Amino acid sequence: MKTFMNMIRDESGAAAAEYALILAIVGAAIAIAAIGLGSAVANSMNRASNCIKGATALTCAS
Repeated sequence: MKTFMNMIRDESGAAAAEYALILAIVGAAIAIAAIGLGSAVANSMNRASNCIKGATALTCAS
């Protein structure tokens, strides 16, 4: 029973788990930002393409 209690109190592996959790959160944030940025760039490219193709001046103004 004493060995089991010592294992519960041991926090040496806690730092690694905390770093892994932080890394997962940061990675998820980067992935979400990349998806949003990719959509914004795609929309801008589509608008520019429409302007080059000869779309109306109203679509090219904004």
